[in-house]
Amino acid sequence: MTKDHGDGRGDAAAPAPSGPVAVGPEGDTAAVTSGAGEVAGAVVLEAAGLTKHFPVRRKGRAALTGPRRAVQAVDDVSLTLRRGRVTALVGESGSGKSTVARLLAGLYPRTGGDIRLHGETVNIHRGKAFRAYARQVQMIFQDPFASLNPVHTVRYHLTRALKIHGRAGDDLEKALHDLLSRVQMTPPERYIDKFPHELSGGQRQRVAIARALGADPEALLADEPVSMLDVSIRLGVLNLLRDLKERLHLAILYITHDIASARYFADETMVMYAGRMVEGGDSETITQRPAHPYTRLLIDSAPDPDRLAGGSDELDPGEVPAERGAGEPPSLIDPPSGCRFHPRCPVAMERCKSDLPPRFEVDDAPGHWAACWLYDGAAR
Repeated sequence: MTKDHGDGRGDAAAPAPSGPVAVGPEGDTAAVTSGAGEVAGAVVLEAAGLTKHFPVRRKGRAALTGPRRAVQAVDDVSLTLRRGRVTALVGESGSGKSTVARLLAGLYPRTGGDIRLHGETVNIHRGKAFRAYARQVQMIFQDPFASLNPVHTVRYHLTRALKIHGRAGDDLEKALHDLLSRVQMTPPERYIDKFPHELSGGQRQRVAIARALGADPEALLADEPVSMLDVSIRLGVLNLLRDLKERLHLAILYITHDIASARYFADETMVMYAGRMVEGGDSETITQRPAHPYTRLLIDSAPDPDRLAGGSDELDPGEVPAERGAGEPPSLIDPPSGCRFHPRCPVAMERCKSDLPPRFEVDDAPGHWAACWLYDGAAR
């Protein structure tokens, strides 16, 4: 894969400084008015009890007599996206994190739960209602090679986005140039009439981001936006998203399997396993003092020099043996009872096998919680 060079900025933009954030007594982010008059930290998009089960197609006699089965991809997921903040959703492949993004984008009908945009419940249908919702909530897909039509130019992709969302205006050319400048593809004339195959992977993903910005959204759902890019240009794309978050006060959901990048990029991190949330809190706390055994498994799979140099390798309460996390994620057609991580958990108790743990507060930082019976009463 080729690297982005172009104007010399390529994919190595410097990160923008963080804006002011006020933290309330319960760890919630208070509203802070930005210089643009917008409110940073205000809730943009919420999910409460979000659930998605995919029916399994039955064949032959089983279609008539067999039990109805479903892939329980997402169960009872709740999260909040705030203006000017990045929330990371971390988990292994198959954990359901991308399904959460597609549910929030309205690409899948939900089995249960609520989605609220600015506090108003969203019942998404096709047509005008969906288009109005998509103006405010846009998705950036994982594969920049598949998300752009190879027979159309950058100009076509961006023009179509502007026209669909009614933002073309009288000066279309200026709007197109502004979009490319926002994603640091300058001078715009160099890229605007190119086809996708003439761009590098990082440049294609920047075009995809520019297309999403064509709707002037308030929330971006980024589904592993750098996982298919060359390692040398991933940081540049993350820095671009951070810069857009700061300048446009976007609420961003960052889907990733790389918990180290979540620590670098996200304000808050939520950890997902087998369709359920298992831990959440600010990113520094989650990565430096993980509470759930599964989060510790993810941390151990992504070596961190800071943690290895100065951090303790103990998990309170209870010591986790070295052979943690053996085995495979469970089947989501027939998930285990109780905590879904218990078949792999080295500190599982009898209760874990039968009772589903709720969220328990962890007393090391405000807003830090873990869905683990180890913390039943320990943090309350």
